[in-house]
Amino acid sequence: MALACFFWLLLATIYDFRERRVPNWLVLSGALVALAALALRVQPFGIGWSEAGIGAAGGFCFLLCFYAFGLMGAGDVKFTGVLGLWFGLSALIPIWVIASLMAGAHSLLWLALKRWPFFPRLALMLAGPSRTPESGAPTLRPRIIPYAAYLALAAAAWMVWGRQS
Repeated sequence: MALACFFWLLLATIYDFRERRVPNWLVLSGALVALAALALRVQPFGIGWSEAGIGAAGGFCFLLCFYAFGLMGAGDVKFTGVLGLWFGLSALIPIWVIASLMAGAHSLLWLALKRWPFFPRLALMLAGPSRTPESGAPTLRPRIIPYAAYLALAAAAWMVWGRQS
């Protein structure tokens, strides 16, 4: 089951870096596999139903505040809830910290390259795909930072190094 989680994290990372969104089918598939692992008692990270539920609720509710202020996409919020279902709240906290540091570095690098365009292709890559909504109206906030991708990378790092401590 750890391999299934790792594959799901990999898919989320690739999708979010390329599209700057996390589709519902990807979030739902991660949740269903996590619930199946709990039900079959093959949860790879040693947590039970209560810790998984607290992790899912905690992850979802914490990032919901950022979504309410327009600072984060809904896919990031749902993805974090499913991460909490997989890893529990105690592992989700260091995953948040690491992901936030990576997202902050992404943002600072993008701002620096935007101001001093020494590497314009890198700045464009960091900004993500340019999109115009179907309505033709400009979007209020472009999705520059693929936060779910950074959460997934931090979770994969925790899978490798965090469980050993």
